[in-house]
Amino acid sequence: MKTLQENKSMGRSWLLGVAIALLSAPAAWAQTQIRAINTSQQAGVDVVRIELSEPLAAVPTGFTVQTPPRIAIDLPGVVNGIGRNVVDINQGNLRSANVAQAGERSRIVLNLRQASSYSAKLEGNALVLVLGNTMQAAPQSPSEPVHFAQSQNAAPQALRDIDFRRGADGAGRVIVNLPSSQVGVDIQQQGQSLVVEFLRSSLPENLRRKIDVTDFGTPVQLITTTQVGDRVRMVVDPKGNWEHSAYQSDNQFVLEVRSQKIDPNKLTQGPGYAGDKLSLNFQNIEVRALLQVIADFTNFNVVTSDTVTGNVTLRLKDVPWDQALDIIMQAKGLGLKKSGNVLWIAPKDELATKEKLDLEAKAAIAQLEPVRTQSFQLNYVKAEEVAKGISGQSIGTSSGGGSGSSSSSSSGGSNTGMRILSPRGSVISESRTNQLFVSDIPSKLEEIQAMIAKIDVPVRQVLIEARIVEADDKFGRSLGVKLGANDLRGTQGGIPGYNVGGSNYVTIGGNYNGVGSQTNQGATAAYSNTQFVNLAANTSSDAFSGASAATVALSLFSATANRFLNLELSALESDGKGKVVSSPRIITADQVKAVIEQGEELPYQVATSSGATSIAFRKANLKLEVTPQITPEGSVILNVDVNKDSRGTLTSQGYAINTKHAQTQVLVENGGTVVIGGIYTQDEGETVNKVPVLGDVPYLGALFRNKTRTSSKTELLIFLTPKVVSERSVVH
Repeated sequence: MKTLQENKSMGRSWLLGVAIALLSAPAAWAQTQIRAINTSQQAGVDVVRIELSEPLAAVPTGFTVQTPPRIAIDLPGVVNGIGRNVVDINQGNLRSANVAQAGERSRIVLNLRQASSYSAKLEGNALVLVLGNTMQAAPQSPSEPVHFAQSQNAAPQALRDIDFRRGADGAGRVIVNLPSSQVGVDIQQQGQSLVVEFLRSSLPENLRRKIDVTDFGTPVQLITTTQVGDRVRMVVDPKGNWEHSAYQSDNQFVLEVRSQKIDPNKLTQGPGYAGDKLSLNFQNIEVRALLQVIADFTNFNVVTSDTVTGNVTLRLKDVPWDQALDIIMQAKGLGLKKSGNVLWIAPKDELATKEKLDLEAKAAIAQLEPVRTQSFQLNYVKAEEVAKGISGQSIGTSSGGGSGSSSSSSSGGSNTGMRILSPRGSVISESRTNQLFVSDIPSKLEEIQAMIAKIDVPVRQVLIEARIVEADDKFGRSLGVKLGANDLRGTQGGIPGYNVGGSNYVTIGGNYNGVGSQTNQGATAAYSNTQFVNLAANTSSDAFSGASAATVALSLFSATANRFLNLELSALESDGKGKVVSSPRIITADQVKAVIEQGEELPYQVATSSGATSIAFRKANLKLEVTPQITPEGSVILNVDVNKDSRGTLTSQGYAINTKHAQTQVLVENGGTVVIGGIYTQDEGETVNKVPVLGDVPYLGALFRNKTRTSSKTELLIFLTPKVVSERSVVH
């Protein structure tokens, strides 16, 4: 079916050529004519013989196409004289031949069964084409070189430069600057390496080196260039699965190696170029004719500006047609503008000038075009905010208007943003019915309508469930003693204390007053003054939670109850565990901050500027502040700020506040749970209070010291679970 359509297309081209020929009959009959197209098979290859009325001056140029397989030969100054534009062959690899005439040139297209190369030669009045072995049926041996270009120079020529660049699609590009377009090039694959030989060439000393290009991130790893006899040998070492293509534009040869990407339907060349492959070999051909070759190969109509002139030498081997077109335009400084299936090609300056003129014409039309007014009903966004956005005003800027409405025009508000309206446009927002009234040219109204259709949509909502777990574990142990003595013999008429020699006595008391009272130096002794060691258990730590220590007392006294030795032991051990679980949850729209807070406010006194005091309050609460953002994959990004405050120790200035705070950003899948914060603290302490020297006496020293050991552990964990609320869930 495809071949039939192509034949019809060629038929139309032939009819056009016949019409042109009839209009200029005298000139046409004077030109060379195609008399016949004959085919034969010799030594297993197909031979096509094109009989002409006069011999050609030189071998014509042509190109090959792989998909669909074709060979095209251009014959300048030759007209179709066989009387038809389709020749059926159906022999060997040949299907048919199409002859198309345009102006003063004809093109013969050979439709093949499989892609094949060819060679051309002149034999008298005939052009003989010899088709090589098919590329698919008999693939070329890796050791057999591909003659990319034949050598046309007699004396060796020195290469100018060797460079390497990374292509936009990750391909490695080896760029060789040749001394002329006459240097022959052979390409062959040896194992996992590519070998490129430049025939009848020499390599300067500064270019005889190895180039390590691993850091470029392409399949090419190493490039080695050496001189071998009368030719330059370049070895390119790629890695992985790769494919290559080569092209030459004037004096620049480019070898491109890219990762092989196999599609079930077709073989593509990466994101940059995806056209069908073709091979071209032209020497000093006009750029306009070369562009026409590309146009004939594609489904695009190419319009070339009259200012496109000059010639180019181009050799392409298995290169996508769109890349070939890009190479031609880069070589000649051309630009391209696409309109449907028409490509307009002209110098870049000419394209820029024309585009500038088009824009100026559109701007002039916009100044004269009548203004229309259109209303827009908004459902999910506020009309006032949209009005400020399209008029370029900052959010929160008030505009003049009546009650229940706000208006903005080109002269009102502060233009801090990009204005969407034209200079003649204005907008009025009506908050009561949530409508916009826009007056502007029709093109701007269409632009605003498209923008409103995108932003006036329901916003998805996210339910955030949080669990804040605070666990503590406290342990305390304290052991102490009180030791005291009292001697009442002095108050009962006797002699207190103990004789130390002669008439001297000594007595023991808890403090200075106690000793004075026992010896009748003052009033009757207070009982507390009898303690000379007061090291009771210390239970002031938070680990004991205000509990009182248990005590046991022992008294040793004389039979007359005049002398007393008192002992009191106090001990306390406290072990406490607690867990506080808070579970705030809140629902909010996508990318909208939400806050939920619960707790108490504690009063405290503050000084005023006049010197008086006043009462102020400080919060001790649980606060969850979160801003969700739904990703295209359905996950949720959370900006979280969590405070867990509680009432602390009571001081003379008021209660202290125990604060725990976590602030972070996390990515969580929809319905998943993440732990965003964990605060773990452990306090351990051991305190010993003792009387010097006496507290260190073995065994007996326990009566002169106390010992306290505390341990406190706290842990805070914050769990977050975001859930994207569907519209169905919101409705029900």
